[in-house]
Amino acid sequence: NCSMVLKTLHFITRPLSDEEGNFSLAYIITIHKELEMFVKLLRAIYMPQNVYCIHIDEKSPKAYKAAVQNIINCFENIFISSKRENVVYGGFSRLQADINCMKDLMHSKIQWNYVINLCGQDYPIKTNRDIIQYIKSKWNGKNMTPGVVQPLHMKHRTQISYREHTRSGKYYVYPTKDVKAKPPYNLTLYFGTAYYVLTKEFVEFTLTDPRAKDLLEWSRDTYSPDEHYWVTLNRLKG
Repeated sequence: NCSMVLKTLHFITRPLSDEEGNFSLAYIITIHKELEMFVKLLRAIYMPQNVYCIHIDEKSPKAYKAAVQNIINCFENIFISSKRENVVYGGFSRLQADINCMKDLMHSKIQWNYVINLCGQDYPIKTNRDIIQYIKSKWNGKNMTPGVVQPLHMKHRTQISYREHTRSGKYYVYPTKDVKAKPPYNLTLYFGTAYYVLTKEFVEFTLTDPRAKDLLEWSRDTYSPDEHYWVTLNRLKG
């Protein structure tokens, strides 16, 4: 019952300021468990002028998927990713899940300014307005991808090939003995957080630029590629 959802959970139904109404954010949220925690997160970050792509792990229980679908059916600006992955911790599938949502968001009717990615266990400590004002004051037109040049103790993640194990109900990433070629275009790898705040222009760049596409393909058999992909691309000159 959508009217009950909006009323009992106290979802915000109009922009709380002109500043917020004129600056839309996109969110990518990857989830696989704990429905109540997801609802609390969504309630905390929801604004009618924003847009939300929810990636549900393909191997999540049917009842969980159905419950999430029932909730988001009540909102025109929330949708489930059109392509869903069997997400493996530390695997390429986690990065692919974000990219699937990015492709969907580029076709959104809502003209968003920045995209922020979260997982189902995140929770904000700032308001929507606080976040917007911080972006405008410190990062206007820039991306937030904290990181450093690849440390020595992280070299193994990209020097040998890794595979995702997805059989017998067990999901994990394991190393092989295959040595990887160097990154395309002789790129310097950076390492940092898998979480980001990105401009729409940068998202378009990552989905279309040959360097971004080739780095993505090269990263397919690395360990936890989401921790080097965004931060490396953001440090390309220009």
